[in-house]
Amino acid sequence: MRVCVVGKGGAGKSMVAGTMARLVAQRGERVLALDADPMPSGMARSLGTKDAPEPLLADAMERKDGGPWRLKSGIGPVTAVRRYAREAPDGVLMLQLGKITLEDHPAFLAATQAFWQLARRLDEVRTFRDWSLIGDTPAGPRQIAADFHPYADTYLVVVEPTWQSVLTARRAAKLARMREARVLPVANKVRGDADRKLIEERLKEPVVAVLPFDEDIKESDRLGIPLVDHAPTSRGVRAIEKVIAIIDARAV
Repeated sequence: MRVCVVGKGGAGKSMVAGTMARLVAQRGERVLALDADPMPSGMARSLGTKDAPEPLLADAMERKDGGPWRLKSGIGPVTAVRRYAREAPDGVLMLQLGKITLEDHPAFLAATQAFWQLARRLDEVRTFRDWSLIGDTPAGPRQIAADFHPYADTYLVVVEPTWQSVLTARRAAKLARMREARVLPVANKVRGDADRKLIEERLKEPVVAVLPFDEDIKESDRLGIPLVDHAPTSRGVRAIEKVIAIIDARAV
């Protein structure tokens, strides 16, 4: 599985990406979760771990005489994951771009370059060929345009029944298709068939799956507990399991 989850801020990207990673790991696969969102807590909380206290990937970079940022000698994807990835429940490993602060701005810039360069090399090494790679992104389509996730052959576009979310989803889907990736729109926070129809009419294409408006999701977020731990049999978890099955089927 090579999946990147995109959409408007607040659409539920991190919840979907983190829950997917845990569910895939629970079926026995090795999973690398790639958190490219510079805002705190989203994917880490959905996985059941904590954000790194600093942009760890900055340590992987060097910049000589004002030249371009380069990975230090001997640091490739395998070494970077071994050194800088954080372990989450079910054996998931999470590699973070880093969370931005004013104090660590130079380190954040270095970590951003490291993430971008490492992402381009993930498919070059044998180690990760039988792993599932699941990426979380910041709000909007900027990282798709900058090709932060070249490992992804599938973009899961999460969209809720609001115009802002639909417009962001349209742009994200267009950019992903320009990269010749498979696009799977997923409706989230759906209260009924009318919400689904509204999303599809505005999106101008059908969604492949529907995630219901689920009080268990709201409560897990309020408590800061991963959905798979708070309510493993909830409607939200079952719906995300169906999304995984759709991705599996379309990858064959």
